[in-house]
Amino acid sequence: MFIVLRQACCGARLKARSRNKLSICRLVGKEKRRLPEMATFLVIITTILLTFWIVWICGRKRRKGEPPLITGWLPFIGVTLDYVSNPLGFLRETQKKYGNVFTCTIAGKYFTFVTDPFSFSTVMRQSKNLDFQKFAVGFSHRVFGHADFSASLFSESYREVHSIFRQTLQGLSLHQLTETMLGNLQMVLERGLPYEHDWLEEGLQSFTNRIMFEAGFLTLFGKDEGFLQANGMSGTKICMQKAVRDFLAFDRSFPVLAAGVPIGLCAEAWKAREALAEELLHDKLHHRKCISDLIQRRMDAFDRMHLDETGKARTHVCMLWASQANTLPAAFWSLYYTLRSVDAFTAACTEVNKVLSGQLINNQDQTIGLSREQLDSMTVLESIIEETLRLSSASIMIRVASNDFTLTLDSGQTADVRKGDYIALYPQLIHLDPEIYPDPTEFKYNRFLDEKGQRKSNFFKNERRLKHFLMPFGSGASECPGRFFAVNEIKQFLALTLWHYDLQLSDPDATLVPDGTRAGLGILPPSRDVFLRYRRKTNTTTE
Repeated sequence: MFIVLRQACCGARLKARSRNKLSICRLVGKEKRRLPEMATFLVIITTILLTFWIVWICGRKRRKGEPPLITGWLPFIGVTLDYVSNPLGFLRETQKKYGNVFTCTIAGKYFTFVTDPFSFSTVMRQSKNLDFQKFAVGFSHRVFGHADFSASLFSESYREVHSIFRQTLQGLSLHQLTETMLGNLQMVLERGLPYEHDWLEEGLQSFTNRIMFEAGFLTLFGKDEGFLQANGMSGTKICMQKAVRDFLAFDRSFPVLAAGVPIGLCAEAWKAREALAEELLHDKLHHRKCISDLIQRRMDAFDRMHLDETGKARTHVCMLWASQANTLPAAFWSLYYTLRSVDAFTAACTEVNKVLSGQLINNQDQTIGLSREQLDSMTVLESIIEETLRLSSASIMIRVASNDFTLTLDSGQTADVRKGDYIALYPQLIHLDPEIYPDPTEFKYNRFLDEKGQRKSNFFKNERRLKHFLMPFGSGASECPGRFFAVNEIKQFLALTLWHYDLQLSDPDATLVPDGTRAGLGILPPSRDVFLRYRRKTNTTTE
């Protein structure tokens, strides 16, 4: 028995040893298989690091006469992350360290920033060496998907299209467009007015977008046939609500698209853009009434250029975005700041009542008239709008160097610029400069009014008067041709809402900040919405 047990134990030990040897063999086998994988991983990492090192070593070096070059420690990326996270803070710190002109590597491109406000005019006059259209047209082609108008096939015809802006957004054409906008604003406002005098509550941004988008859309692109029929209003309202949703869906993705991400990777944005284009096909626009002269002439010009129908429609999506993307947040902030400030609200209401005095509104169908002279006389509303733009604008003005040239700043300092580099101006450096605007982050409704209540244009830095002290619409070749219309329509919006509604912010003490993720694209929208309480005024007749 003992012998049998001993043999059994010996057998068990042998089996255990055998299993251990097998396990060890398996582990060794696994390690042997892992070695090539580890080697491959190390080769990849080494290759990436070596590539970065070679790119960094062989990358761009500053030449004599060129501005200081800030490349960052990551090739290609450069200082992109620092700039994107806080453009204003980054530029202020870099200006302190390197002076009024410096070049930064941002996303593989070289941007030379000019930060001296007295040198802005010098940059604007460099039309021979700096090209705005090349950048703007290329950007628009990539984001909106229309034809590349910088191509030789279209370049001459597109100059004609571009000239239409100034022909239809100034003088008599501007006056007609402004009158049409006033009528459409009143129609949209009247339709949304509550029948009773009970308070309603809605997000202020929702309220502003709903009114301004529809009125602006109808002013430019006219009304469809169903809209002109009494029983067609409900269907039109549904279509407009979808258009607003599509526009906002596309606009939400705009920072990503502007950064260079193909729209094909942004499914929601692509779907929204194509839905808007579907509504702006020429076959549909030809059936609309009261189309603006601006859009009609653009339609005629694009028809002569023999573009495909979808391409034509996408140019109108571009026009729609240009007319709404900055106007909507500017209108929001203008009303928001007016309602938050007791002094601003009182002054604005007083001015509106004064201008509209004598216009007896005997019935709800009678429209309010605002002549060009009356609009121009609303200096309080204009100052509110300009102060709003100062606080909320974060645009960047970009030109492309078409030649190697030497830029001479106002101080006499020179900077050599290479062909293909970008020259950039960042107006927010002026807008939030405490030397130019004391307490720059505070809203002061009368900041742009003098002692007599008239427009103020005297602003100084280093005891010198500034030519460029407020630049929300750009300047020079990139100055927005629709800037006069934009200010007029926001004035009208403020005047009509203050006239028709009792308005209150549900939480007037809540702090609201702009959404910094859209820095560089124009007027910053709010980071969130705030609730607005409103009701129909019991009496809109002035004494």
